[in-house]
Amino acid sequence: MSDIYESAANSLGLFSSPCLTKVELRVTCWGLSDRDALSKPDPCIALNMQSHGQWMEVDRTEVIRSCVNPTFSKVFTLDFYFEEVQRLRFELLDCNSSHNGVKEDDFLGSVECTLGQIISQRKLSKALLRPGGSVGKTIITISAEELTGNDDYIELSFSARKLDDKDFFSKSDPFLEIYRVNDDATMQLVYRTETVMNNLNPVWKTFKVSLNSLCSGDHERKLQCTVWDWDSNGKHDYIGEFEASFKEMRGAIEGRQVQWPCMNPKYKVKKKGYKNSGIVILSQCKIIKMHSFLDYIMGGCQIQFTVAIDFTASNGDPRNSCSLHYIHPFRPNEYLKALVAVGEICQDYDSDKMFPAFGFGAQIPPDFKVSHDFAVNFNEENPECAGIQGLVEAYQACLPKLQLYGPTNIAPIIQKVAHSASQEVHTKEAMQYFILLILTDGVITDMADTREAIVQASHLPMSVIIVGVGNADFSDMQMLDGDDGILRSPKGEPVLRDIVQFVPFRNFKHASPAALAKSVLAEVPNQVVDYYNSKGIKPKVPSEFQSSRPFGP
Repeated sequence: MSDIYESAANSLGLFSSPCLTKVELRVTCWGLSDRDALSKPDPCIALNMQSHGQWMEVDRTEVIRSCVNPTFSKVFTLDFYFEEVQRLRFELLDCNSSHNGVKEDDFLGSVECTLGQIISQRKLSKALLRPGGSVGKTIITISAEELTGNDDYIELSFSARKLDDKDFFSKSDPFLEIYRVNDDATMQLVYRTETVMNNLNPVWKTFKVSLNSLCSGDHERKLQCTVWDWDSNGKHDYIGEFEASFKEMRGAIEGRQVQWPCMNPKYKVKKKGYKNSGIVILSQCKIIKMHSFLDYIMGGCQIQFTVAIDFTASNGDPRNSCSLHYIHPFRPNEYLKALVAVGEICQDYDSDKMFPAFGFGAQIPPDFKVSHDFAVNFNEENPECAGIQGLVEAYQACLPKLQLYGPTNIAPIIQKVAHSASQEVHTKEAMQYFILLILTDGVITDMADTREAIVQASHLPMSVIIVGVGNADFSDMQMLDGDDGILRSPKGEPVLRDIVQFVPFRNFKHASPAALAKSVLAEVPNQVVDYYNSKGIKPKVPSEFQSSRPFGP
């Protein structure tokens, strides 16, 4: 059984796909052994990534001289893809050794994990595996942090009073420009307000800019702000300027005003008693947090992964090699390939790695009545399986005990998972999001009930992935995927949000299962964020939950 699992899992490779976000990894080590009585090690960490089964070094830290508890300042920046298993190996090297005058690195040991595991725990500590595979005393800790500053927006409300009058027959027509001063001293226009006509005490409209645009995430970055008197010929008259920073602007967050004198340097030199050319006032600075998928995951949100498998007679007798459920000693069938491909991704975001598995469309013991939501392990009180391999083993073990039958009804299993998701709604916290993977070989026969179930589930923290196995005509199934239009219940109620992704497995028959995982899971991060944003639920900050949850091997 494990051979089949390994065969399916090993076929997962890295696929290029749109980057979900960038993550920074920082590494510390504790308890390195002295090289000898006279010298301490000079440690360095080499980061390797696996691609198509091969390990490749992608970056390494600086070398810290004579240190047994190093904290490396080098930050590894990686692209994070939810749809992929990104396997990492951190190699600890001693970079002080030399042989015949040539520098050599002594390999002290390594730690392997996935990027998903680091992100889900936020801080992952593991014992070093020494050369030969024995567990060493050295502890390596890898912490993850999403690159911030790019997604937050700032809402600003500016006004001014007693600006200089630059017009002879009317009052000035002021507008405000804000420039970001870059590291190379160049200036980038961030925002230009509208012009307030004929007014020395203008109140400009509230505007919104990204924190990245305003200051590149650097709260102390200098901002050059200039007030102009608008002229129709484009030769605007200069009123004055002031320097600010986002750190200063934050003073207006709690309803307080922040003021800057608007200065004209020429007037300051030429005019006796010159004070300013007006006062610019910031009356509101509001930070609008654009929460990301990683914010919720790092805040403790768990992905609750459930599998539902089609055991209808149209799959064929499992004892026949033509059956879609045929268990070959070495080659996984399409059900196994799809299960492993998607499960390998989701398992990193579930701390206990216990996955409920259900079947539908079969006659089950002891009375052999047809069921559309039976536990694959035949334990209705506890339908969970231990890890992806546990799912595979439960699937294989149940096949000889079933009588494949029909019809293909999936509404009951959607309703079962929706019931669990509805319990989460009452917490009003982002702690559990449910993903239901349905593997089926044919067009469903309870389309009306399924549409109703999906519409109701769209109000819950839940996504549904349907993978069509075999060569059936799945064209009618596309209507469940809201990409081409809005799915409605038989009563005409529309889905609140698109939660269904359908793909036929045959489209990926000649590609790595990672391509299937990429296709069906690519929408999940946005579905998670859309749900919690629509409910106004913010992610927990890491200090609010136990980040030291145990993770399985």
